[in-house]
Amino acid sequence: MSSVTLIAVAGPTGSGKTTWMSQFLQDPNRSLFYCCPGAGAGSVDQVRIAYRFPWVQLIPEHQAQQVLTTLPDQARVYFEVGFHLDLDSPFFAALPCHHVAVLPPELTASEWHDWADEVIPGNAITVPTSDNLPELWRSPLTGQVFDPPSLDEMLIELTSGAYGRVQRAKGIFELPDGRAFYVDFLEGLQGIEYTELSIPRWLEGRPNRLSGIEVVGWNLDKDAIAQTVLDGCLSDSIIAQYQEQYKALISDETNPEETILA
Repeated sequence: MSSVTLIAVAGPTGSGKTTWMSQFLQDPNRSLFYCCPGAGAGSVDQVRIAYRFPWVQLIPEHQAQQVLTTLPDQARVYFEVGFHLDLDSPFFAALPCHHVAVLPPELTASEWHDWADEVIPGNAITVPTSDNLPELWRSPLTGQVFDPPSLDEMLIELTSGAYGRVQRAKGIFELPDGRAFYVDFLEGLQGIEYTELSIPRWLEGRPNRLSGIEVVGWNLDKDAIAQTVLDGCLSDSIIAQYQEQYKALISDETNPEETILA
């Protein structure tokens, strides 16, 4: 593995770990790999990377040891270390990783500093103390579709503290016009950010591709969050109705002369 580069990236939630890694994942001509131990197959960051950088090979945690022994020359592997993982985890102890910590600029001493080979300035967030760590709630949303007003209302309620204090909320949501959006909220920064994903529109029934939501915070009413998310999902009949409308609209835009003659 002398010609292979292993990079472990750690930091508090919302510090900008995935953003920092993304700048190095943009070259389709390199052998690039990504692994997020402990996140499971439904990790929002993992799904987003798969959509944004389809040439990056995702490594399931349970296959990591096997994959690492068969990497091509000049391969580069990024491990994202979630806030819920121990920096001294045996998973990383056995790997010759370069340790990168993405941290708030005002944080000058922490366990991440002690662990890191390199410190990168990240988002200016407040780092929770070790005795008041947040909890994580996650739910898959594959097949679910949201109309924009309901999605907006749900996210505003969620991030405004209706179901507990939310430090971070992010997700991938499907809309009835076939588009999918990555949504990101970080306590202390302004507003909720929506970014359209560059993937094909899905206009044939319920989307059979990964989507989901993750919420990090304190005193989360997880049952209420789950029910609120479910309440915002569209039924089969409404999805079909919207999709027929959008397919007709796209057809009219593609064939304007036929529309005029009709």
